[in-house]
Amino acid sequence: MSNILEIKNVSKTFGGLHALGDINLEVEEGTIHAIIGPNGAGKSTLLNCCIGRLEPDTGSVTFNGHNMIGMEPHDINHAGMVRVFQTPEIFSDLTLLENVMLPALSKRDGTFHFNPFVDMRREKEIKAEARHVLEDIGLGNLVDSHAGSISRGDKRRLELAMGLIQHPKLLLLDEPTAGMARHDTNKTIELLQKIKEQGMTKVIIEHDMHVVFSLADTISVLAQGRIIATGTPEDIKNDPKVKEAYLGEEQD
Repeated sequence: MSNILEIKNVSKTFGGLHALGDINLEVEEGTIHAIIGPNGAGKSTLLNCCIGRLEPDTGSVTFNGHNMIGMEPHDINHAGMVRVFQTPEIFSDLTLLENVMLPALSKRDGTFHFNPFVDMRREKEIKAEARHVLEDIGLGNLVDSHAGSISRGDKRRLELAMGLIQHPKLLLLDEPTAGMARHDTNKTIELLQKIKEQGMTKVIIEHDMHVVFSLADTISVLAQGRIIATGTPEDIKNDPKVKEAYLGEEQD
């Protein structure tokens, strides 16, 4: 398989803080690639460099054969790289169904507002697909509820649905199970495995090692803004540098 994402020599400094130092990372198409590391290791900064929220000081980010550096976030999104954020970015006053419909309408109409001129048949198709996605992630009984009234765990799943309906080529997930009880976490693992079987590539930032080792084909470990190891879950479990920098403290 080919690489859908290639990050080469990416560095980012904030004042005197070196958040990222010469990052090189490749994500193979159709796989789940997890990025783990202690708080402050640079994980979210790296994702922000990929989606255009930050521009790296050096290096390149190539997605699907095209350099993303200098592109606007909405253009990167439309190219097929979609991020689900650590803090859910939802519209609290809208229903779950409306929240999921909005990004689908945006993909087709270039706006995050309902367009009164959208063909009714297309809007009906989007509504049906939104209901189907919500059913798939276990929120089918809440489609008409306002997003502000649901639990934190359900908000995480709602934003996942908002990402999935865009049919991304690459889905970036920033701690997708944060705030979930173990039962909900296990349901999310099952859902992400199902999506993997459909061929969607995912990059996951996650602190829950049960999630990481259940899902990831490849794991990269960030520490102090640098990648210290990349390999299979078994490789990472047995890497002494990783145990010292991260896994050791997680398992104590």
